[in-house]
Amino acid sequence: MLTDEAKLLLGFPTNSCPTACQVKAAYRRKVWETHPDCFPVHLKPNAELKFKMISEAYTCLLSGARREGEHGVGYSRVVRRGVPRGGGGGGRRNHALIGLPFLFIILGTAALGGTNIARSYRKQKADYPSHNPFLP
Repeated sequence: MLTDEAKLLLGFPTNSCPTACQVKAAYRRKVWETHPDCFPVHLKPNAELKFKMISEAYTCLLSGARREGEHGVGYSRVVRRGVPRGGGGGGRRNHALIGLPFLFIILGTAALGGTNIARSYRKQKADYPSHNPFLP
């Protein structure tokens, strides 16, 4: 399938270069419109054909095999990976000053939470004694 046909099927002008997000959104919109399960029995064969063509157009526009000879005028996608680095010396110079108070907050919360839980357990045990000898 040519990219121009694929763009027309998904609702784009032939001279546009849609991004992957735009192609995905157009594909989802067209799938909701043409899914074979949404049509009566006598219209299902046409809907299946249209659905298959839309799926093929989607894979054509998102495939990495868009070459000039096969698909007419194609476009390439640039993928960036990694974290961009700032200009100077990075951004994490004083991580120990940030980590230490955070550690105290976590430990203090765990200690105070543990004492509150133990206190509430003792109170509930005193208020509602168990008559089962196997339970504490």
